[in-house]
Amino acid sequence: MIPSRKAYSTGNPQLDQKVHELISKAALSNPDLLEEMVFTAFKLCQENSDRGDIKLMNTTLKELRYAFKTFTPYRKIRKVAIFGSARTSRTAPEYLQARDFAKHIVKKKWMVITGASSGIMHAGNEGAGRANSFGVNIRLPFEQSANPVIADDTKLINFKYFFTRKLIFIRESDATVLCPGGFGTHDEGFENMTLIQTGKSSPRPIVCLDPPKSRYWSSWKNWLINNLAQKGMIDPDDIGLIDFTHSAEKAAEIITNFYRNYHSLRYIRDLLVMRIRRPLTGKKLEKLNRRFKNILMRGTIQQHENPFEEETHETNETQDLTRLSFYFNRRHFALLKHLIEEINEV
Repeated sequence: MIPSRKAYSTGNPQLDQKVHELISKAALSNPDLLEEMVFTAFKLCQENSDRGDIKLMNTTLKELRYAFKTFTPYRKIRKVAIFGSARTSRTAPEYLQARDFAKHIVKKKWMVITGASSGIMHAGNEGAGRANSFGVNIRLPFEQSANPVIADDTKLINFKYFFTRKLIFIRESDATVLCPGGFGTHDEGFENMTLIQTGKSSPRPIVCLDPPKSRYWSSWKNWLINNLAQKGMIDPDDIGLIDFTHSAEKAAEIITNFYRNYHSLRYIRDLLVMRIRRPLTGKKLEKLNRRFKNILMRGTIQQHENPFEEETHETNETQDLTRLSFYFNRRHFALLKHLIEEINEV
């Protein structure tokens, strides 16, 4: 028998009741979660008198609220996050390539998210154009100003904290492109890889893009192989989480192909449910079961015409999609990416 969930409380029954009555009268969506958020704020002030801790939590909540408000009207449009050096000159091959990539991906009905500053970020916004750009800026002691493409746009968001900014980059995008850059670019790249490798983020394309004849990413890839994969610090398959190309057009193709048939996934307890646009043939399903049986905890990959009962509250966008379901071992996420690529070959 599954134990019932313990009631969340401030520890003060009278205060709990007043909060509950207030939220009931407000008649807002998701009242259960709103009530827990209010309880959490009270508990923080009850347990911790450090004003710095409370300010951190308050600022975090306000930054995320504003970011969600900004992105919500565009949630149905796929977006790519572009990272790269702020120091790249506007005449550099890396700048021109990032700008070309943004042009290609926008032609495929995608939008672009950058860090809103100069260099590669400026190139991404310039290639996409203001209407198809978001800027996710960070306030720094030496004042990182927004580039002229995205400055003063309603889709420009300024963050105090790197961790809230990084969360928004991941949550609001469907793909990542890494152009040559410094510590920040590698930080974002490794965070993307870590989140996907550990299953804390859904599978996505991560594309390393640099100009023809450049060894920027190929030398880094060799470092990953020689120092991480061959020494057992990651699985050799984990290198497959990343795609490498010298072509802006190819980078856009890799990204859009990832969603050619695959749409999204979610878990229903231990069951992974994958939404796809077009059903698989029986022969294709048999092939997937043979090739990917080592990523299953038990059973086989099954196909369903209708959504599961637990999905009925979700958006209409997914209701008519075919489902694949299987008990994924939650270990081999690089192979899960390969499974998605096989599905996209339909």
